[in-house]
Amino acid sequence: MRTPAPRLDPAGLGGLAGACAAALHFAGALKSAPVLAAAPLDPTLLAALLLAPPLLLLAATRSFLLAPSLALPLAAAAALWLWLLLAASWSPSRIVVAEKLADLLLMGPPLLVAGLLVGADEAARRWLVAATLAAGVVVGGSVALGIAAGEVRLGGVGRPDALRVQYQLVGLLLASAAALSAALAVAARGARRVGWLALAGALGVAALLPGGRAGAIGMAAALVAAPAAFLWAEGRRGAAGALVATGLLAGCAAAGLLLADPALGEGFLTLERLLGQGLEASARPALWTAALSLAGEAMPWGLGTGGFTVAAGFGERRGLYPHNHALEALAEGGLPGLLLWLLAFGGGALLLLRRLSRLGGARAAALVALTLPMGVSVLVSTDLGNRMAWFALGLALSSAVEAEERDG
Repeated sequence: MRTPAPRLDPAGLGGLAGACAAALHFAGALKSAPVLAAAPLDPTLLAALLLAPPLLLLAATRSFLLAPSLALPLAAAAALWLWLLLAASWSPSRIVVAEKLADLLLMGPPLLVAGLLVGADEAARRWLVAATLAAGVVVGGSVALGIAAGEVRLGGVGRPDALRVQYQLVGLLLASAAALSAALAVAARGARRVGWLALAGALGVAALLPGGRAGAIGMAAALVAAPAAFLWAEGRRGAAGALVATGLLAGCAAAGLLLADPALGEGFLTLERLLGQGLEASARPALWTAALSLAGEAMPWGLGTGGFTVAAGFGERRGLYPHNHALEALAEGGLPGLLLWLLAFGGGALLLLRRLSRLGGARAAALVALTLPMGVSVLVSTDLGNRMAWFALGLALSSAVEAEERDG
């Protein structure tokens, strides 16, 4: 009897899309690892090239069922892209608007779709979680060693302005990885639970080293929210509530100890920046105030896409955006921009919360762990052209999508 030749399973290969999506999502943080910082090909480009084939396989080998509640936030996201493209026609910027539109229109739609597909499929989601945990371990260890040696690594270049970008991106990765570990600890038993708790603790400590305040806040929230989402989705509502209450009490106690004795935070740059500098040392309040003021002057249609930095007197400097998605949408896109942003991103967050009880525990915890830290960043750090924000939105919206393997 002739043995049939083994064949590759396209459906299984489609699950690899999760690992490639994680690499693309956290490519900026991966550049902090020395072995990748010295790579001849940029990790972002490499991850994007690797993602396309398995993502196409995933789409071709799965049947996707979309809930009706997905229609409004998806339509709002598409309308927001079109409105910001139109708003570019009256923008005073020429350089920033071109850069932002390129990121917004070329990266936003495909990454939102990637988040939808990967978040809906069990195999892809499992690969996404595993790759995020692996990246967190590699980057966390690398950053800890780099800080101990007094080095800054980002794309192989050590320069002062790279440190700010590094700790923000690394903080997001470590926050999600730590939250995933905490959720896995709740799901596990015995020695495996201890192991996952130890990993969550190690990643949490690593996240306090680089100095990213937004990442630390996102991590603190996700460390509680992701395990609580697992318990809630599994029907253990009392345990979920008790966990949230315990987390809040622990957070208040830790904050009280640090305020009473700031010396406890020495050696942890994140804590030192939170305790020693605070919000008053940040440029964010000034940017928020300027965004609100200029938004009022440009009512109802806004300054035009990318027009904030020029109108605020900063020139063509994209890094001086409002550092808040809602304010950026209002200032540059006017009332239509703000409304569409609220329907897209606010609608995505509400959709995920409403559907938590319909998801399995592992799926609910993974989606919360991978979206909550980015949600914090959206409110205090990144701009509308950031690809990570659109992938996270896709993950949140994937809570309303079910994927099944196609026959044949």
